Amino acid sequence: MDRIQPPETNEALTGHALIQAYLKTLDNSPGVYRMLDAQARVLYVGKARNLRARVSNYARPSGHSARIARMIRETASMMFLTTRTETEALLLEQNLIKQLKPRYNVLLRDDKSFPNILVAKDHDFPQIRKHRGAKKTKGNYYGPFASAGAVNRTLNQLQKVFLLRNCSDSMFSSRTRPCLLYQIKRCSAPCTGEISESDYAASVQDAERFLQGRTTGVQEKLASEMQRASEAMEFERAAALRDRIRALTQVQSAQGINPRSTAEADIVALHMEHGQACVQVFFIRANQNWGNQDFYPRAGADVEEAEVLEAFMGQFYDGKEPPRQILLSHPIENADLMADALSGKAGRKVEILVPQRGEKAELIEGALRNAKESLGRRMAESATQAKLLKGVAEAFGLETTPARIEVYDNSHIQGTNAVGAMIMAGPEGFMKSQYRKFNIRGDELTPGDDFGMMKEVLTRRITRLQKEDPARDKGLWPDLLLIDGGAGQVSAVQEILEEMGVPELPMVGVAKGVDRDHGKEEFHRPGQRPFALRMNDPVLYFIQRLRDEAHRFAIGTHRAKRAKQISANPLDDVPGVGSTRKRALLAHFGSAKAVSRANLADLKAVDGISDSLAETIYDHFHTNA
Repeated sequence: MDRIQPPETNEALTGHALIQAYLKTLDNSPGVYRMLDAQARVLYVGKARNLRARVSNYARPSGHSARIARMIRETASMMFLTTRTETEALLLEQNLIKQLKPRYNVLLRDDKSFPNILVAKDHDFPQIRKHRGAKKTKGNYYGPFASAGAVNRTLNQLQKVFLLRNCSDSMFSSRTRPCLLYQIKRCSAPCTGEISESDYAASVQDAERFLQGRTTGVQEKLASEMQRASEAMEFERAAALRDRIRALTQVQSAQGINPRSTAEADIVALHMEHGQACVQVFFIRANQNWGNQDFYPRAGADVEEAEVLEAFMGQFYDGKEPPRQILLSHPIENADLMADALSGKAGRKVEILVPQRGEKAELIEGALRNAKESLGRRMAESATQAKLLKGVAEAFGLETTPARIEVYDNSHIQGTNAVGAMIMAGPEGFMKSQYRKFNIRGDELTPGDDFGMMKEVLTRRITRLQKEDPARDKGLWPDLLLIDGGAGQVSAVQEILEEMGVPELPMVGVAKGVDRDHGKEEFHRPGQRPFALRMNDPVLYFIQRLRDEAHRFAIGTHRAKRAKQISANPLDDVPGVGSTRKRALLAHFGSAKAVSRANLADLKAVDGISDSLAETIYDHFHTNA
């Protein structure tokens, strides 16, 4: 790729004149261009099949929408990168948009990974479980599902039908008798030999056939087995098979609308209204509806549907494997480039269609209806949220309506497993992608020192903000800090803000009243008398929700940390001991505690444990003993 230098001129050109000057340096190559303002902040990233032809459109003094005209006026410089192909330009554009988040581009907010069902194949008795993130574990992945709830419901039913284990390998290897799941007919208990390896493998195969949409054969097989068991007067086995067939039927009915002619596709529908957009994505896999998710990309009043959808697709499928078909509610401008880019990513053909009739058009119609309803609800919620934020500004004497409110809380049990938590709320409600956890690591803190914990949390938070947004022009700084506490906590926080050089940050402490009753909160501000809001004031309820959400997040973070500590296996910290060797040690000694007490000769006797590794394990547990 080549970077084209800006034109040399003695004048400080901007807007149309600047863009006109750049045209002399451009040829007809495909590539990506960036428009920057006077502070070198990226305003817009775009791609072009022909850079000269595309940029020349901006050099025209008229004929632009209000958004584009404003962007052109703010442009003080441009950058160009030529590419070998048009598809390469498309991919580069999407990477830069995701990295730079330009103000005038359509941006996908709250991008997230979606869960899958994993049938792990790194064990003789494969485990079935929910999986999210990189696909590093050996096995077969089925998905994506729209939510963790959709995966959990499907897993719950699959356990009833196929009786596959979901326990960890270490738990599997340490069992001496079947667990409760076996008693309630949710697992076939391969851990204690209640089912043979071949029969368990057949159940795994049936489960995978179901997840691939080949359900008819599975049902016929179960029905045939039930008939044979009944004829052999094995009525208990026949009843168990009957229950599995019923559970399988429930799974199929719970999938919702199951298209007959669409085996694998994402249904992507866009509805726009008053400058706001909602994109609904339905996941169709194995002729089954695996749920839907809505997204609200940042657009604008004069952005066309084609631009929003193309930008959404480029950012949505960055890091996600596309399906074989993507059905769109509106055509996009560069459908051929997008299909080529996604096909290259997937390593197979990906089709992009805008169906006009038949079952696929009906799927689009249903997704469009959901998008319209979701956007309507969101707009109503946003209007209410805007009133509440305005009320917060009036109640606390803020100069402007806050767009970012940060709420802090701590959680611990007598100082152990201490964590700090921060939530954020704004015009669109709780901004969960902005939530932050803080593991309290101050060694000099007294256990249970809430002031010290708050100081550590705020110091780390403000240090990061000063590093990431030193000029405060990226919108990362909060407009209001809410602290769970009274006058003492507020005074301590104010000292922290002054030490960090940001004493002007608005901050309010929320303390329960003298009776510690919900609804009698007192509000504390530095250097001012505490005050209370009316019992029925909507702003009071709003502040309570913010504080409760921070408390919920802090408690959840603390519990997760505590549970991780409780369930931690001492063998996890031994260098060179992975899952396979850990299983061998647990199978040989019965528990991690027994491993830690074993002598060197016994450790060397374990299959798969070399003499050097045995010495490492022994030293790990006895060096500081």
